[in-house]
Amino acid sequence: MPTSKERTVARLTASGVVAVIRMEDASQLIAVAEALKAGGVECIEFTMTTPGALKVMEQVTARFGDEVLLGAGTVLDIETARAAILAGVQFVVGPGLNTDVIRMCHRYNTVVIPGAMTPTEIITAWETGADIVKIFPAGVLGPSFLKDILGPLPQVRLLPTGGVNLDNAAAFIKAGAVAIGVGSDLVDKKMVSEGRFDLLTKRAQSFVEVVAQARR
Repeated sequence: MPTSKERTVARLTASGVVAVIRMEDASQLIAVAEALKAGGVECIEFTMTTPGALKVMEQVTARFGDEVLLGAGTVLDIETARAAILAGVQFVVGPGLNTDVIRMCHRYNTVVIPGAMTPTEIITAWETGADIVKIFPAGVLGPSFLKDILGPLPQVRLLPTGGVNLDNAAAFIKAGAVAIGVGSDLVDKKMVSEGRFDLLTKRAQSFVEVVAQARR
């Protein structure tokens, strides 16, 4: 029987799209999550740079339960990782490699996705126990980088994030990404500020369809 971590990794992989929400105001995050979920994106990462992020994470957990797979992003240290885990998140994401954060997440049986940019960082992250490695900034490195990395390291699960959009999403999936992390190209701040959550849902649907087509 799969463990809770294995189920989370499987769900992240199956979903194909992780929405990365980075905002200055947390007041509309619940509405954003609703719109994304309606569009088929159920894996949502709230960055810790958002004021009041921990409180919103607790609210999202209470509101959606298992309907949404909630993660904490931009986690830089073990204190933040632990606080986010206690707030109810199911995965922890970092912009860079911090092996202490990986160990902290293991202590709490929580999926951890550190960021990496070089082969050495990717290998170190994987050997330390990363469940998935975030390739960041993916837009700079490009889909061919993933393909080249997976040649000698086919066992590593890669999540390209940063610069991923509707134009290159399929290429990243075809290059071997287990899923894509999408920020402003999915959660457009102007769209949110204007309350156009219907457009946000349509944008989510577009990303889900692009990933599904690339996998076929």
